[in-house]
Amino acid sequence: MAEVIAVFGPTASGKSAAAIELARTLDGEIVSCDAMQLYRGLPILTNQPSEADLAQTPHHLVAVWPLSHEGSVAEFGEMARAAVDDVVGRGRTAILCGGGGLYLRAALAPLELPPPPTPGVRERFAELYDQRGAEATHALLAERDPRAAASVHPNDRRRVVRALELAELGASLVPAEDALWQRHDLRRTLVFGLTVDPGAVNERIAQRTREMFERGVEDEVRSAIRGPLSSTAGRIHGLQDVRALLAGEIGRDEAIARLDGRTRRYAKRQRVWMRRLPDLIAVGSSDEMLARAAA
Repeated sequence: MAEVIAVFGPTASGKSAAAIELARTLDGEIVSCDAMQLYRGLPILTNQPSEADLAQTPHHLVAVWPLSHEGSVAEFGEMARAAVDDVVGRGRTAILCGGGGLYLRAALAPLELPPPPTPGVRERFAELYDQRGAEATHALLAERDPRAAASVHPNDRRRVVRALELAELGASLVPAEDALWQRHDLRRTLVFGLTVDPGAVNERIAQRTREMFERGVEDEVRSAIRGPLSSTAGRIHGLQDVRALLAGEIGRDEAIARLDGRTRRYAKRQRVWMRRLPDLIAVGSSDEMLARAAA
């Protein structure tokens, strides 16, 4: 039997409920692979497990970082693999759950990550972007790293700057051979992918977005932004939309619409990631997962 079972899928596909069902049935514990659920202070916005879920099933790596913490996938990977070792070492099944391919892979095995930033290089290219504009800076990227340029939109300032920084270091934002999706797991692992009709997912996203505002996400964000936010916490999904609402820049209906649309696009990207995972077992429900896990 597998020591580790990974549950992957787009947001609102039901993977959290499936992971809890697997953990209950297989005497397991959940290791969250959600980059944003690592942060505490925004449980509604990051859709963290409820108190009932936490009481029912042990969860690891939920609400462990303050919003001021500058997190990284490398740091997360070490924490996640330690959590998996702890769970398996106690004779239980580790259930990984998340919708981000990078964090899921980091939990399964160490990644060969791009080199760390060199002081001053990122700032230089950021200044170049601001002075020369998106199109000209993207054209420079196309000269230095055509593969990266083909995958990054000119208006994505952060990724254009990062791609130029990596090119200067002799690396690439899009390596010729994408080692991320190679399977070199440290333990016996099954990776399940929840396949849910996109229309149904979009309906769930719309409902969940409305419920976030009904549950008080505005008050939650208002409290959170009183303190320092790291650059990684500042990229929490939907944070900018609620902040715009609180600043009076947009109305509540517009904030809901923006977050809904942003989440649908994210789910679409997650479906693309899921197709790239090797040896992924596509299933439609937790019952199918249990049947395959027991086989």
